[in-house]
Amino acid sequence: MATLLSGCSATAALDKLVSHRSYTSDPGLAFGPDPRQRLDVYQPNGTPPPGGAPVVLFFYGGNWTRGERADYRFVGEALAANGIVAVVADYRLSPQVRYGDMLRDGALALQWTLAHARDYGGEPARVMLMGHSAGAYNAAMLALDPRWLGEVGLAPGRLAGWIGLAGPYDFLPIVDPEVKVAFGFPGTPADSQPINHAMARAPRTLLIAGSADTVVDPRRNTEGLARRLRASGTEVEVRIIEGIGHVRTVAALARPLDWLAPVLPPVLAFVRGEALPPG
Repeated sequence: MATLLSGCSATAALDKLVSHRSYTSDPGLAFGPDPRQRLDVYQPNGTPPPGGAPVVLFFYGGNWTRGERADYRFVGEALAANGIVAVVADYRLSPQVRYGDMLRDGALALQWTLAHARDYGGEPARVMLMGHSAGAYNAAMLALDPRWLGEVGLAPGRLAGWIGLAGPYDFLPIVDPEVKVAFGFPGTPADSQPINHAMARAPRTLLIAGSADTVVDPRRNTEGLARRLRASGTEVEVRIIEGIGHVRTVAALARPLDWLAPVLPPVLAFVRGEALPPG
């Protein structure tokens, strides 16, 4: 189990544990011309609910330098098996591009998701963003900084909410060599940080992190962003889960591993617009 939950192949290994029968897949759809601008859709089986199902567009982590959407089928399956249309998107990575182009890819993926939600039984008014680690940063910036969605004719107000799992939202100065490249450090502008865009009311927010996360400090990032968002009048739910680290925060979404930590129940409740379970 330790091997499964650590190392770069952890997410790919989870693919072997999850069902292929709980959803209908539509993989490899283009939202732009670059080979990295592709996404997979996981459509729940059965008849969509009246008015359409909620939709979640998910961005994975990987230090902005690595990651493949195919390795996150376990996220798509966990959501689709619970009646949520899931979209898992790739995006261009460093050193090919810098963080701004990654955010532009996220905006294009959201534009595609809003345009095609009904094709898969989803409701465009119920579209949310979700991400883990670097992907949570991407989701945060799209939800909080209107520049990026504005480039494709959208605004954060189009979102029904966003979910950040173990996200870095306040990480200057940068010490990681890979992240320095992705963000052009030391010339990284302050407006690259999500926490500096939490000044106005934002979409509903759910922030989850592990108390034992040694990769992204949950106190500075998750709790710090939550305080700033609440001060701006944003509806924020926070779950700091005792004893888990960075990888388990996303691994626990996989239904065979949901015993690892209570991550999936609050995510499902938040997406459905229900009261979150105690925690």
